[in-house]
Amino acid sequence: MQDELIARAEAWLAEDPDAETREELAKLIEARDVAELTARFSGTLQFGTAGLRGELGAGPMRMNRAVVIRAAAGLAAYLKARGEAGGLVVIGYDARHKSADFARDTAAVMTGAGLRAAVLPRPLPTPVLAYAIRHLGAVAGVEVTASHNPPRDNGYKVYLGDGSQIVPPADAGIAAEIDAVTRLDTVPRPDGGWEILDEGVLDAYLARTDAVLSAGSPRTARTVYTAMHGVGKDVLLAAFARAGFPAPALVAEQAEPDPDFPTVAFPNPEEPGAMDLAFAKARETGPDLIIANDPDADRCAVAVQGREGADWRMLRGDEVGALLARHLVDRGARGTFAESIVSSSLLGRIAEKAGLPYEETLTGFKWIARVDGLRYGYEEALGYCVDPEGVRDKDGITAALLITELASRLKEDGRTLLDLLDDIAVEHGLHATDQLSVRVEDLSVIANAMRSLRERPPTTLGGLPVTRAEDLTLGTDTLPPTDGLRYTLDGVRVIVRPSGTEPKLKCYLEVVVPVGSHAGLAAAHAEAAELLTAIKRDLSAAAGI
Repeated sequence: MQDELIARAEAWLAEDPDAETREELAKLIEARDVAELTARFSGTLQFGTAGLRGELGAGPMRMNRAVVIRAAAGLAAYLKARGEAGGLVVIGYDARHKSADFARDTAAVMTGAGLRAAVLPRPLPTPVLAYAIRHLGAVAGVEVTASHNPPRDNGYKVYLGDGSQIVPPADAGIAAEIDAVTRLDTVPRPDGGWEILDEGVLDAYLARTDAVLSAGSPRTARTVYTAMHGVGKDVLLAAFARAGFPAPALVAEQAEPDPDFPTVAFPNPEEPGAMDLAFAKARETGPDLIIANDPDADRCAVAVQGREGADWRMLRGDEVGALLARHLVDRGARGTFAESIVSSSLLGRIAEKAGLPYEETLTGFKWIARVDGLRYGYEEALGYCVDPEGVRDKDGITAALLITELASRLKEDGRTLLDLLDDIAVEHGLHATDQLSVRVEDLSVIANAMRSLRERPPTTLGGLPVTRAEDLTLGTDTLPPTDGLRYTLDGVRVIVRPSGTEPKLKCYLEVVVPVGSHAGLAAAHAEAAELLTAIKRDLSAAAGI
């Protein structure tokens, strides 16, 4: 068994095109590090609807140039089989380790396969790539990014010509073509022949961002902004300047791209401590709100100061989702409002009252962006699609513009985002959401928790009886199958699912408490908080986590 493992590693080493990973693997082979080699050669990094994402390193279970070249070759073969030979593939990348190398390899493979390839001029936000696909009439797009994952990770996100991320059966079709790639020396990779795009594509994207704002709307809100060591700063500053907003005060320590993300444990605004520097900057400068992008700037986080001088706090994605929805309704938006099943049901109530169509989808913007007639879509994980005709994906730049416009309008009336959230709660009931999220090193922990919940589903949570338990692997009348569980209680909804992009088990909780008037808000918040705490405790016990 050990000899077979070493032989597989040596075969991989022989065709690895990257000097850095060759050296890394050669040392493991020389040391006969069976444990590490087994981890790297126990299978193949699987291509799915999230594309590829994993830890950087040598071997088929890591993200590296050899894996990316195979993925690109599989995508090229898939496109050609669909009659797209000669079509354009646009490639974007962030500032993570190896991102530029992976983008260049992808361009070489596409060119060698007889497709045309165009690479964005430098590391840019993912929404720019999603925009460029349709703007340039491409047949597909690739974004090299691991979004908000830890520094050791990178990823490979694939879009088709409609500008949306891939969904089944495209993922399986591409995966089959990847599996058909034998040796890397069978994949033509010329030294050039692809295009490096100029600033025109970014200029076109920035011109499009103007469309999300109302002509003549107030532009007075002052912001603190953090790029979270990612690629968002220059594009967001340019968009804010075009719109006429005050220039954001930057969190200098996190303003420039840095693939090591030195100031945060995880470069995700939702993670504990990630916003501490932004809060400190806000205490110093006294803005109206804080805006944060994740490293590839497709997500937008918002923080506000608490009432009566209380400290700054993050708004939940569901709160921002409701605020943007209400803002769009007040502006007279028409079209379908959509969200994923893990997001707050409040959006449905806002849409219903406004007489707008509403749809619920599976998790991920690959599903939300495909809703017919979409006008606005959001997901609780800080993702918002506010201009689906421009970007059919979440976009942290245009979302930042829209929430800052709303804050400006409220400021003109002497009000804040928190005041509007109160109005929404009184109008529709307090929709309080929370999450029980467990990060694991061993993925079997997640599998065991899901199995435990399926074999012994909870009958009560937080002292309330579970009135309905659904295994979403069977699908529903409106949703295709997915790996998840949904529990319904009186005024409560709970969804449990493995994360599609991180080694996490995620449990999404929502409690709806009726509110008769603004005077009843404090009691409603207390009731909701107590119930959410009890549900988290019971759910954790039931899942064994």
